[in-house]
Amino acid sequence: MWTLEPVCGHGGRLGGGNNAVGFFGSGERSRRGPGGVALASAARWEPVLNWSLISPFSLLPYAGLGRCCGRPRSPPEVAARPSRVKTPPPNTPVPLSQPPGRSARTQQGRGGGERPAPSSAGSPGGGVEWVTSRGSAGSDAFALGNLRAPEPRVLPGGGAARVRAAEGPGGSMAATRPGSAPVRFKSNYAVSRKIEPFYKGGKVQISRDGKHVFCPCGTKLNIMDIATGALVHSIEQDDQEDITSFVLSPDDEILVTGSRALLLKQWEWRENKCRRTWKAMHTAPVAAMVFDPTSTLLATGGCDSTIKIWDVVKQYCTHNLKGSSGVVHIVEFHPDISRLQLFSSSIDYKIQIWDLKSSKCIASLDGHYSAVTSLAFAADKDTLISSGRDKICMVWDLKTREAKRTVPIYESVEAAVLLPEDGDFSHLGVKKRGLHFLTAGSKGVLHIWDAATAACMYTQPVPYQRVDAKEKEEGSAHSLTQCMLVPGKNEIATVTAEHNIIFYDAQTLQLRKQFAGYNEEVLDVRFLGPADSHIVVATNSPQLKVFELATSHCQILYGHTETVLALDVFRKGLMFSSCAKDRSLRVWRMGKAGEVVCMAEGLGHAHGVGALSCSRMKESFVVTTSQDCTIKVWNLPESLTAKAKAGLVSSPEILHAHVTERGHDKDINSVAVSPNDKLIATGSQDRTAKLWSCPDCSLMGIFSGHTRGIWCVQFSPVDQVLATSSADGTVKLWGIHDFSCLKTFEGHDASVLKIVFVSHGTQLLSSGSDGLLKLWTIKTNECVKTLDAHEDKVWGLHCNKQDDLVVTASSDSCVILWKDVTEIELEEEQAKQEEQIMKDQELSNLLHEKKYLKALGLAISLDRPHTVLTVIKVILKETNGKENLEKNILRLRKDQKESVLKFLVTWNTNSRNCHEAQAVLEILLKHEAPDCLLQYEGIKTAVESLLPYTERHFQRLGRLVQASMFIDFMWQNMRLADV
Repeated sequence: MWTLEPVCGHGGRLGGGNNAVGFFGSGERSRRGPGGVALASAARWEPVLNWSLISPFSLLPYAGLGRCCGRPRSPPEVAARPSRVKTPPPNTPVPLSQPPGRSARTQQGRGGGERPAPSSAGSPGGGVEWVTSRGSAGSDAFALGNLRAPEPRVLPGGGAARVRAAEGPGGSMAATRPGSAPVRFKSNYAVSRKIEPFYKGGKVQISRDGKHVFCPCGTKLNIMDIATGALVHSIEQDDQEDITSFVLSPDDEILVTGSRALLLKQWEWRENKCRRTWKAMHTAPVAAMVFDPTSTLLATGGCDSTIKIWDVVKQYCTHNLKGSSGVVHIVEFHPDISRLQLFSSSIDYKIQIWDLKSSKCIASLDGHYSAVTSLAFAADKDTLISSGRDKICMVWDLKTREAKRTVPIYESVEAAVLLPEDGDFSHLGVKKRGLHFLTAGSKGVLHIWDAATAACMYTQPVPYQRVDAKEKEEGSAHSLTQCMLVPGKNEIATVTAEHNIIFYDAQTLQLRKQFAGYNEEVLDVRFLGPADSHIVVATNSPQLKVFELATSHCQILYGHTETVLALDVFRKGLMFSSCAKDRSLRVWRMGKAGEVVCMAEGLGHAHGVGALSCSRMKESFVVTTSQDCTIKVWNLPESLTAKAKAGLVSSPEILHAHVTERGHDKDINSVAVSPNDKLIATGSQDRTAKLWSCPDCSLMGIFSGHTRGIWCVQFSPVDQVLATSSADGTVKLWGIHDFSCLKTFEGHDASVLKIVFVSHGTQLLSSGSDGLLKLWTIKTNECVKTLDAHEDKVWGLHCNKQDDLVVTASSDSCVILWKDVTEIELEEEQAKQEEQIMKDQELSNLLHEKKYLKALGLAISLDRPHTVLTVIKVILKETNGKENLEKNILRLRKDQKESVLKFLVTWNTNSRNCHEAQAVLEILLKHEAPDCLLQYEGIKTAVESLLPYTERHFQRLGRLVQASMFIDFMWQNMRLADV
């Protein structure tokens, strides 16, 4: 339970007086710009804190803030005025005792020093006290990284918010809160998972067992595991050319790809190995491929109007079929291989039947008036169903080679799939046995037709609302481009024009799984769910995408009619809000099973809604800002939340703005609600941020100092501080009491788009249009780490409730999950240090026991040249040093000798160590054959480095010998004659 303690003071500043929050004391104190001074001079401040407004869940009780009342007041004048704060009854118990070890409470001042705190007796009103502990050494907890979440205490009396330091053992300052662990500064994040584009259009194929899906993506062919959504392999052409077509054999063993380089490649896709490559012999790229039922013949249809058939086993071309008109985009073998027939279609809208025995076209089925999109053979092998973009399907009798029936579909059909005759499709209106087929096309829904009567038996419900008559007619934004049956899983898979791959139950058409292949530009992202098990993503489209992190299942939310621009999540993680260019706000709720429904919609802005923020304590209101320069506060009725919890919301309830206020002169880019729901901050293109009271949206002050537009504003979760990021490449921290700049962080080379507090408010994460993430420590103004994984602007940045995961979203279509690896790296470093100590001790023991061979081997394995040199010096100091050294060197392995050779090159550069280097070199040259030495890694570089220094050493020794001979000569001539 949060409590408050009265402390004398004014201004409501942590630290009191004109000083900033404790860990800002030694930082920058830049003054406001002219705009901020002008506003301050036109206002006076009166305390407006009400006891009934203090919530036990508030992390940031903003005491002492004033309301604009006309003329300016100095801080002493404000302190002397009678307070409007309601005082508790006089008999209220005081649950505080004097901190042990201190005779008087102290207060953190500028520069980290301490000064006596004013007496609480003269305080006119209530206040907030953040209880911390401080050691006798006066060290700062924020610098040491062991800050706990502060604990405010409520007492009768008055005063402003400040930090009370309490003596703690060890001399360190660590904020305390029962049951909380010390906060450690983060030092690094690592990529935990990357959700990136894996499908950018083209034909998709699924393995017969239904476990893998093959998706072309530019120069790559991505193989995805359907169960987990994980990327199994990414097959890429060596020539870096786009893959134009591919096919998987019916037995799931052989994969063949064709590229714009006119090459065909055969792959062992499970091992990601290319078995062979051959020229396609087409003069233009291959547009279509298909295997025969035996997986031995491969047919390729090219853009050069020819069809070629290859024997994959014997590896040669068996047929070259000419006669098609234009691009051959469909090739299919007859399912009865004994007939040796191939069906094809090109841009002449005809279906040609080729006899492979004579290599001639034996029939042409003419009936479509637009491109033929698919061919499907019935179980009797004498009936063919073709679909086309002329909005019809045709049933052909292959015996007579004539059309039996034309089925009008009333939409451009991209695929027709025959339903198995032995399946139970009673849920889809199929009551009788017969020939039934399923179509997918431009309207984006599946239909089931009876081939005998041309009647539509079932129409899939539309998961979205039609916008206008044109979309109702065509529905191009939601059209289906492909449909196929997955017999191994009893599923039907469809591919949408928005690059989504959807799996339905074949007998009920109930959605089983959905993958988003391409997200375009990602504009915002948030963690979702009580345990942050999902993320919700706003892409450059009207649809929202909710990803389940465990399975990569994607739920697509329809509702907005134009691009969604921003997201925010309520505290519990079950409800979130979105806003879009369609000038609307929508509130969504996730059910227990993970399904998300829209529960409310708000309309009222004159332009696109670019930013929003949800209430932090309860699910009570949403604040939105728009390009119309206004701020709107939308209240959420409690009855709406109750209905949503009970699952009684059938359609979105219409919301009306409770408050509307013109906030800035230019577009408002960001809005934030304080942790206690009492303040609102906005940031605009007019280069200012503003502070507003909530819920009446009365202006409280202006933050001026940025030189370009502000992209993001965020309240600190623990301090009365506002952070802003701007297009000028800086991040600034502001005190919300006098609107002065406390700190400025410079490091980004481009606009800083998003910021978020981490490590319980002691650190900042920022993302920029340069694609970089930067981790800042607030106390030191230091950029701890720069993370580079995106290739474009990072628009989205959010951390989870546990503060150990961060998700980022970028214009490069990637969503990346980052994991805090600070603890892991510390443990690894400690383990390395312990291992190093053990090995050092072992090395010392080996030298003491004169086990030189093991000592050498251990020193070489540690890659420590100086230690190896020490061992060699110890050996040479022995009585038979050279013999022992020679014996031990020769017993080393080849790789160890290579390491020693590399080491002695360095030793030889120093005259102090050249004797040991030359001794080892002599042993190697004496006992190793030249051919063997030439096999050593880096021998050429080693010889080139050894020669000049060795010559220099011999010259030095030669001069020394000459000098010694001269001394000997002088000595001989200076001897006295024998008496």
